Amino acid sequence: MIEIDEVEIILNEIASEFPQEFYKELNGGIVLLPQAKLNPLGRNNELYVMGEYHSNRSMGRYIVIYYGSFKRLYGHLSRDALKKKLAQTLKHEFTHHLESLAGEHKLEKEDQKFLEDYLRRIGE
Repeated sequence: MIEIDEVEIILNEIASEFPQEFYKELNGGIVLLPQAKLNPLGRNNELYVMGEYHSNRSMGRYIVIYYGSFKRLYGHLSRDALKKKLAQTLKHEFTHHLESLAGEHKLEKEDQKFLEDYLRRIGE
């Protein structure tokens, strides 16, 4: 797996490709954390959180990307393939941000449906 420093470089490359308007009110920017994060609803440690969008009064608006989750799921990928996965995740989180600014919740509902379908598949 590519080391975290290299992933940060890749993430910065991807982030620089997004229009400046996407960064409106994203005062906390994009944060790459070293740990993996598991969704507590996942069974047998199989449901990793790749990224999250946060918006709150004390910390503001920011995107978190979990290096450890990428390492666990995609550690075998080439740099280019990993870059595509990172780009997909960052786009997803930016969509949450832009929808939040617009007062929309479409992607939140899609994420919730994904979790509901997952739980139905595993029989919960």
